[in-house]
Amino acid sequence: MNVADAMTPREDVVTVSLPGTRDDALEYLRAGEFSSVAVVKGEADEEVFRGLVSRQALIERPDEDQLALLVEEGLTTAADATLEDLAARMHETGARRVPVVDGDRLTGIITITDVVRAIASGDADGDAEVGPLATVEVNCLYAETPLRVAERELSYADVPYGIVLDDEGEVCGILTEADLIEVAEIVEGEGETGESIANQDDEWMWEGIKAVGNRYVPTRDVVFPEGTVREYMTEDLVTVSRTKSAQHVARQMLSNDIEQVPMASGGDLVGIVRDMDLLKAL
Repeated sequence: MNVADAMTPREDVVTVSLPGTRDDALEYLRAGEFSSVAVVKGEADEEVFRGLVSRQALIERPDEDQLALLVEEGLTTAADATLEDLAARMHETGARRVPVVDGDRLTGIITITDVVRAIASGDADGDAEVGPLATVEVNCLYAETPLRVAERELSYADVPYGIVLDDEGEVCGILTEADLIEVAEIVEGEGETGESIANQDDEWMWEGIKAVGNRYVPTRDVVFPEGTVREYMTEDLVTVSRTKSAQHVARQMLSNDIEQVPMASGGDLVGIVRDMDLLKAL
């Protein structure tokens, strides 16, 4: 199976154009359907592909408003590449959306969901059991953690999810990067220049307070609601066992619109199968 057989063609690809602002991309990323959006410059025959803007970039760089400075270069592919070769490259680089290009022209987009759909339909190999494919190190969050702290934890862990545990250490839900960007807000403010002094009164404070001197600089920051992880997590979890096939899990992901499925054995959490893990089945 070639990339051309699975990709979304250019006429159906959602793009944002230069020049533009972060809000142009945020409109699509906040909906949770995409993890990144393709950026182009020019129109029709003059259109040139410039790169992608990701959810992570918008969260980590709140001070940057210009779309051109948020664009990231990354993996690209050709329409005649095989899906198996591309899947290996996506797994190696962690790329979730790969622009399909012809020179500097965008001809389509192939996403990890497209590959998962090929596995689910039987167009790509999905016979392997997910036990050996799963990730055994599972990122977890405490249910009563403030949401703003949970966002930092996901960022430092470099994963887009956290399995949520209650006071007894039992699984009670999941929080994802898409959940975070849906409620994130950008606020304007002023920051003092000077040394960084920690605020000892706030046990959840992760950053010092800029003090000393009377010079101020404009700031922008990502702000999350004051609630806890429990208030914004998804409670109903879909789980699978080690012996389920990659095709079965791919179908579960598509039917439930999720990117990862916890793996359980005898009621215990023993791993997680991410959509990226399924690429190893090819």
